[in-house]
Amino acid sequence: MLSWQNRVGCLFVLVVLGLGSPSPVVAAEEATGPSMGEQMPVWTVLPFAGLLLSIAILPLTAGHWWEHNRNRAIVTAAFTIPVVIYFLVVWGTAGVYELEHKLKEYIAFIALLGSLYVVSGGIYVRGSLSGTPLVNTGFLALGGSIASIIGTTGASMLLIRPMLRANQSRQRVTHIVVFFIFVVSNCGGLLTPLGDPPLFLGFLVGVPFDWTLQLWKEWAFVNGVLLVIFHVWDEVVFNKEEVEREGSQLEEVQRHAPFGIDGKWNFLFLMGIVVTIYCSGNGYGNDGEPWPFGIQEALMFGLGGLAMATTKRENREKNRFSFEPILEVAILFIGIFVTMTPALLILNEHGASLGFSRPWHYFWGTGLLSSFLDNAPTYLTFAATAAGTYHVPVDGRYLAEFLKLPAETNASAILAAISCGAVFMGANTYIGNGPNFMVKAIAEQNGVKMPGFFGFMIYSFGVLVPILIVTTFLFFI
Repeated sequence: MLSWQNRVGCLFVLVVLGLGSPSPVVAAEEATGPSMGEQMPVWTVLPFAGLLLSIAILPLTAGHWWEHNRNRAIVTAAFTIPVVIYFLVVWGTAGVYELEHKLKEYIAFIALLGSLYVVSGGIYVRGSLSGTPLVNTGFLALGGSIASIIGTTGASMLLIRPMLRANQSRQRVTHIVVFFIFVVSNCGGLLTPLGDPPLFLGFLVGVPFDWTLQLWKEWAFVNGVLLVIFHVWDEVVFNKEEVEREGSQLEEVQRHAPFGIDGKWNFLFLMGIVVTIYCSGNGYGNDGEPWPFGIQEALMFGLGGLAMATTKRENREKNRFSFEPILEVAILFIGIFVTMTPALLILNEHGASLGFSRPWHYFWGTGLLSSFLDNAPTYLTFAATAAGTYHVPVDGRYLAEFLKLPAETNASAILAAISCGAVFMGANTYIGNGPNFMVKAIAEQNGVKMPGFFGFMIYSFGVLVPILIVTTFLFFI
């Protein structure tokens, strides 16, 4: 029986700290004796709490200071270094073992995001389409479809500027960008580990590459309803402009520059990344076992380097490409990977006492915290909690073992709920998923008046949350 202090500590980790761990913690355990999770004091989660709260609050309260990667690095180091020292001094060899695994998982994570970012940054979509409601809906549908292939970040950066150019003659376009964030930057990326960072982290700890394809019904329902609502909304707005403004708005939006794509060779590099991840996860050439660390990562970095070397510079210049966004991710996530280790160990050991048992518990628990913190660490913290409930240690590819549990445990449904909660509800706020703020910034650079933090939540809680409530009853109860 847990003491009340430990119960409070676990709840503090889950609710106040925001949960999450973008890396699987390898449970270092003596042959006999308590595990690290049993011995880990609750105060060890404080650096993780501080880092995630800083990521959530500083962009809102000290935006100009926070926008510099040097300052992000200072904050990250302030919370990360004490945890590194703690593991080395207190745990010795076991602590080194934990940190080594974190570094490997971090490198794999950055290799994927970095290569996708670099390759997609060399593809320039020139010209524009007609900004009619039907074309806009089709464009969002396209973005939601390719988000699972090139990632929500890649799809967002590839398509947001052509979307804005298509609608530049229109006065009211805020809703278009908001729905773009809902569909392209978040909900579309559910079907493969490449789609959204949480799913790739799950892949790293044992979820089969094609496992998420079974979520096609949830994906189709949420994105389908969003597209229907968007089309009706855009028709109403467009028709209102047609009445209020002089001239024919339909004729105006149909005047567009010829559409085309520069940098087509980069699609081959994107396909190379997909093939690499698929072959690595399925153990091709290695007797069915995942490839040794370093091979997959080197291939992805190599494909990104080839794309950088072979793409015309003007393509990236037109896309306003820079390494600043991916450097931001790299800086923040090295801290998240390290500082989340104690929280993950504690939750894996004591998660069963927190009362999460049914898929809908995990759907909303993961989703609500993904709304206000990064959805990647949130995914793995709830995954560790679920695994701990069934006494599966967070060791190596532990989610593969979790999915092998008997059918009566409902393990597959629980992981499906965690996956959907992290991906879908990352769209509830600007800070729920990385591309959200990036799309907002690009839209504002192009003269679109975007809602503030709470203004955006009015859209998400008015449109997306009701859809997710229906999703709960259809799929998770």
